[in-house]
Amino acid sequence: MTLRSLLRGWMERYFSDEEAVILLLVLILGFAVVIWLGQMLAPFLTALVIAFLLQGAVNGLTRRRVPHLLAVLLVFLGFLGILLAMALILLPLIWNQLVNLLQETPRMFASGQSLLDDLQARYPQLITPDQIQTWIGMAGREVTQLGQRALSLSLSSLGNVLSLIIYLVLVPILVFFMLKDRDRLVGFAVSLLPQRRELMTRIWHEMDDQIANFVRGKFIEIIIVGSVSFFTFMFFGLPYSALLAVLVGLSVLIPYIGAAVATLPVAAVAGFHFGISDQFVYVLIAYGVIQALDGNVLVPVLFSEAVNLHPVSIILAVLFFGGIWGFWGIFFAIPLATLLKALVYAWPRGIQQRREEVSAEAPLEAEGADE
Repeated sequence: MTLRSLLRGWMERYFSDEEAVILLLVLILGFAVVIWLGQMLAPFLTALVIAFLLQGAVNGLTRRRVPHLLAVLLVFLGFLGILLAMALILLPLIWNQLVNLLQETPRMFASGQSLLDDLQARYPQLITPDQIQTWIGMAGREVTQLGQRALSLSLSSLGNVLSLIIYLVLVPILVFFMLKDRDRLVGFAVSLLPQRRELMTRIWHEMDDQIANFVRGKFIEIIIVGSVSFFTFMFFGLPYSALLAVLVGLSVLIPYIGAAVATLPVAAVAGFHFGISDQFVYVLIAYGVIQALDGNVLVPVLFSEAVNLHPVSIILAVLFFGGIWGFWGIFFAIPLATLLKALVYAWPRGIQQRREEVSAEAPLEAEGADE
């Protein structure tokens, strides 16, 4: 079998149907818009994600016979209340703790250097003074670069205050109208598609519940893991509890890798504050229990309806989509990987099913013509 025949067979399998070609063009256009116009459309995309999160609450109220407009207003006011609470309470607390952490960095370096000197005195065969100086120099360069990045970010953000205000005003307005006029907007989008869209409808129905389950479940997981971590760190008297809790909560966005990355700052702050003591061990044990409960209890409960993906597929999706779209690529890596999996399985099956339906209808039409 030649390469040309293989390519012809592959094209006939996937692109012999008109709807399949249109679906491919829609996917390419959607990815191109997000890649090249993603920064420009960031408020719209953010509002779309938030509206997707809030639509479940609106549906729940309407099922209890609450009028649609009233349900939208109640959910939207709740969203504004949460947004204001974060802006007035959580963000200033995190910012103050971050400033304090940067101010404490020199003392942490001195403590870390004394700890390394102590280890070198205890184990001179394993740790040499040259190794200690190399480690300290590497850590100093990393902290210096981090400080420069933070300073440049803060200076550049001063000129974008107006843009930030516009962003904060525009996103809630878009969210409100997306919730209020959802049926009209969806109807308009559907009207742009061809009349024959069985394949698109099948793939959308396969993905709709799974994406909704993932987005809402991931949001709930971030809130639960972050809140539990915050109260746990507060119980042990760990400094920078809010900052570390936010970091631990956001770490669940990156499966497998996020938990390992978040462990380093938690262990570092606990080590500098408590030293190598029983309290330090208790903090690490409590943090390990939180991660174990998240992975073995919370995730199966929240994502029971998600398509099962291999860990290698998840990591590749995180690396690929995160490299393209940054934060949102990491957030939607699993739904996008699930979408690709659904496309791979549903695309040829849908075309084959269409052919079988056409073949079954042909004899019936012939009999009707004879009569």
